[in-house]
Amino acid sequence: MSKSKTQKNQKKKINKGAVKRLICLFTVYKSKCALMIIMLIISGVFTAIGPRVLGGATDSIVIGLGTGGIEWRTFFFWAGLAMLIYFMQFITKWAAGRASAFITAHIAADLREKVENKLWTLPLNSYDKSRRGDIMSRASNDVDNVVMTLNQTGGDLIYWLLMLVGMVAMMLTLSWHLALVTIVLIPLAGFGVKKLTALSAPGFMKQWQYMGKINSNVEESVGGHNIIKAYNRENEFVEAFDAQNAELYKASMRASVVTNLIQPLSRFVTNINYIVVALVGAFNIINGSMSVGEVQAFIQYSRQFQQPFTSLSQMISTLQSGLVSLDRIYELLESPDEPADADGAYDEYELKGQIEFKDVSFSYTPDKKLIEHMNLKVMPGQTVAIVGTTGAGKTTLVNLIERFYEIDSGEIILDGSIDIHKLSRAALRRNIGMVLQDTWLYNATIAENIIYGVPKGRHISREEFLDACKATFVDNFVKTLPKGYATIVNNEETAVSAGEKQLITIARAFLTKPNILILDEATSSVDTKTEAQIQEAVNRLREGRTSFIIAHRLSTIRGADIILVMKNGHIVEQGNHEELMKLGGEYAELYKAQFAG
Repeated sequence: MSKSKTQKNQKKKINKGAVKRLICLFTVYKSKCALMIIMLIISGVFTAIGPRVLGGATDSIVIGLGTGGIEWRTFFFWAGLAMLIYFMQFITKWAAGRASAFITAHIAADLREKVENKLWTLPLNSYDKSRRGDIMSRASNDVDNVVMTLNQTGGDLIYWLLMLVGMVAMMLTLSWHLALVTIVLIPLAGFGVKKLTALSAPGFMKQWQYMGKINSNVEESVGGHNIIKAYNRENEFVEAFDAQNAELYKASMRASVVTNLIQPLSRFVTNINYIVVALVGAFNIINGSMSVGEVQAFIQYSRQFQQPFTSLSQMISTLQSGLVSLDRIYELLESPDEPADADGAYDEYELKGQIEFKDVSFSYTPDKKLIEHMNLKVMPGQTVAIVGTTGAGKTTLVNLIERFYEIDSGEIILDGSIDIHKLSRAALRRNIGMVLQDTWLYNATIAENIIYGVPKGRHISREEFLDACKATFVDNFVKTLPKGYATIVNNEETAVSAGEKQLITIARAFLTKPNILILDEATSSVDTKTEAQIQEAVNRLREGRTSFIIAHRLSTIRGADIILVMKNGHIVEQGNHEELMKLGGEYAELYKAQFAG
């Protein structure tokens, strides 16, 4: 099978799956859908018979003029009936629209909730493998596009389909040969619309793919704005953006140029049909095979036929774009979740702090080994420092303790006898306080950011709060702020420095009173004075706690009980500072290189 044919079959499969998913979204609200469809059917029936009733009113006048007197009672009967029919059509269409709006709003809310929940069940390697801007685009732009598609189509798609069927049926009752002309033109125009829709699908797919790439570019530009400007790399980002924007423009233009042919094509077909109906209808009146009212009704049907046909054509184009976005959303929703906790795993457990790695192996990708056959035993209360060059596996080791990633083989044993999988992730992480190199603060007060890590239901007294803040020297700089702990901070504009942000995150970890403490390059963003303050706080808090410290500055880990020197995922040296310096190996070389001169 050729490549083009394979892609074509795959595209058909994707479209059918997306249509099925779209239908499933609606079937959740069966009662509302049933009400909407019933109201649409009634509205469609009233709309379809309206021109026929108006034709009766016209005939009552024409016949009256021919016989010398108009039967006004007959005329007003038909006219009144027509007004009643169109009023009922309005009521039922409004009721159907209300039901459609309810369904669409709830589908939109459900879809957003599913995507939001999915983001929290994705394993971390999903974020490692995908550009985060693309994930954000699926969670925002694609969801918005599906919601817009539902708003623009929804019940109207069913309504116009019913109108199309109803009008054809009424036209057949008036003149089968005139109706035949219209019916013959329908598949011709439909075939053209189908071809144009198929041509536009790849354009829409590329459009949303490049939208995700542009979002990633913008995210990187905003996140690394200062660094990019500092190294005069603005032009590279602008060039990358321009290239992606140009591709987005091309894809959008291809899709738009093709889809913009749909409406003119449908109008051309309906106008041809109108000309035929007008001319043939005039001859039918002359030869007596149709009345004036019947021709009037048929012309109305013929002209109104353009509206459902044009509307359906536009909706198909909109629906095509929405189905592409729905495919992208479900590609995210159907991606593998983080492995579930083991059956019977403890939801509550207080660790003593002993951690043992037994023949542990792990790699981010199967073809690139990182940690292989690692063995390590850390006793409660010990401070373990991990050093090594970039990519040695330092951060990976502590990530395995947090179960951010699952090991490929081996065991991690806690407190001498408990496999790490015997604890739920939540129970495990409640025992661990973690401070990363990159600070993360949410848009709230300093106080709210500090108590962020405290489990719900646990009461923190004012005294406990202040003790943690004083121990981490947060209290020192907060006192200088006009609003104190009520000062609003976030990751962008803030009243505190980068080092002070780091201290806030450290205070957050300390307030949880963890049994295990992890500091991953926690002092990399602070000055020498602040580093000394952090080091003093760490020395106070490591007593009675198992602590893992990753640091490039070897001066901060001289007092560690155990220093692990890692290289290519292996522990190549192990001991305290004095022992490793006497050994004269990797650690000694790193230390001498850092303090040379």
